Amino acid sequence: MTTRPTLARSGALLAVAGLALAGCTSNSSSSDSKSGDGKLTVSSTASECKVSKSEAPSGNVVFSVKNEGDKVTEFYLLGEDKLRIVGEVENIAPGLTRELVVKAAPGDYYTACKPGMVGKGIAAKFKVTDSGKDLAPSGADKQLVETADKQYQSYVKDQASSLTTQTTKFVNLYKAGKDDEARALYAKARLHWERIEPVAESFGDLDPKMDLREADLEKGQEWTGWHRIEKDLWPPKTGYTAMSKADRTKIADQLLKDTKTLEKRTKTTTFSADKIGNGAKALMDEVATGKVTGEEEAWSHTDLWDFQGNVDGARIAWENLRPLLKKKDASLDSSIATKFAALQKLLDKHKVSGSGDDVVFKTYDKLSDAEVKELSNAVNALSEPLSKLTAAVTL
Repeated sequence: MTTRPTLARSGALLAVAGLALAGCTSNSSSSDSKSGDGKLTVSSTASECKVSKSEAPSGNVVFSVKNEGDKVTEFYLLGEDKLRIVGEVENIAPGLTRELVVKAAPGDYYTACKPGMVGKGIAAKFKVTDSGKDLAPSGADKQLVETADKQYQSYVKDQASSLTTQTTKFVNLYKAGKDDEARALYAKARLHWERIEPVAESFGDLDPKMDLREADLEKGQEWTGWHRIEKDLWPPKTGYTAMSKADRTKIADQLLKDTKTLEKRTKTTTFSADKIGNGAKALMDEVATGKVTGEEEAWSHTDLWDFQGNVDGARIAWENLRPLLKKKDASLDSSIATKFAALQKLLDKHKVSGSGDDVVFKTYDKLSDAEVKELSNAVNALSEPLSKLTAAVTL
């Protein structure tokens, strides 16, 4: 809800749905791109999103994304409808290169860059041809991946169910005008959302309605969801008109309806090693681009609850993949474990009471600049090894 030009999850998804095709080019012809090993380079600038090939064979596809512009950027592989996010890599600073590793089935897709992490972005069609390869893991790895999938799927279902339960209580309090009780439940309910945020984001039609921040509204767009209610519960001292009872009911009912839709969809959502690994990294990107900056909960300042939810979700995703990661890269697993422990230790410094679903933190406005910087450094330290997780378990 700040005007700083940074990526909001929901704003990104809204913009993705209308990505412009102009300016996104390929360095090879379609016929040339039918061969190769699925490794591509991407150059993102203020006006172009150059992908080295417009096609790749099915299987592991690796996009090496370099930011050659002067603004932070992000890169997406989208489904044919431009809404479903197959994979994403965010928060790529100028001059840096980040990898996105996805296991892609044959079909039509879009590649997309978002220079500045705002606006409509730059997209182009991308095709995955049939390599004839079996995309499923084999041998001893197969059981490890299947177990990770089942465990993570169970976790997502559980969190989605808890989100529905807590959201129901929250909206009933809000509609009844019990604002103190609603404020007390707000951050606790959102913990469940934050833990499975990348899964929610993969449904491009839901996330903009449920989690859009005011600063990321497109012109003429209706503002709904958690943060619309947040502002009404923690209103600015001047220049704000409280929502009417009818408006409260409308916004609250829509949030609950969308939450139930999310829960229903998670019941049939399946995962793979690349999705779980990319999800873990995406959660830490969420921390870096919204929580550490204090932009996510601009009115309530409950960012540390969101922070903890993202860390919880990333840790569970990594833990589900640990048996496979230890087999493939024990050193990387050890590094991730160390960095998770260090970050959690810092978060624990700011706890007031409780743990798990009942944790209570200081509000973010009570943290000093030095404490925020300390958290930011720990996030960056974890993000570096965590960015290698997907490649380690899939390539």
